[in-house]
Amino acid sequence: MNAPSSARPTVAVLALVERAGEVLLVRRANPPDQGLWGFPGGRVEPGETHLDAALRELHEETGIAADTPRLLTVLDFIQHNDAGTLAHHFAMIAVLCRWRAGEAVAADDALEARWFDQPALAVLGPLASLKVEYLADLALALPADAG
Repeated sequence: MNAPSSARPTVAVLALVERAGEVLLVRRANPPDQGLWGFPGGRVEPGETHLDAALRELHEETGIAADTPRLLTVLDFIQHNDAGTLAHHFAMIAVLCRWRAGEAVAADDALEARWFDQPALAVLGPLASLKVEYLADLALALPADAG
């Protein structure tokens, strides 16, 4: 299952925002996770830092203003098609951001935006993107302004 030599991972960010014991999720409008709940995020643009990309994507998708972004973790999401050829490879940089202002309103490529506490996250199951509960646990365990 080797990837074609021209295939390169896509560098993208996830903006993890905690407010009052809840994390912000959006329901995706487009593939690869169309219809699933996940953290706001998207591709890092050329010349843009991963921290700036997280704040930009968060604002574009939800209208939320945040600050003090910091690296939380990096995850690889690699999918192959039925023939074994690489379909997607995303290097997802999870960035913890401190909520500053705004109420979540779905925009850009988000169908819905909503705050979730841990019990609500636990029941999402197949309606959530991979690693959502894991990343939320990390985000809720650390204060966004620490570090």
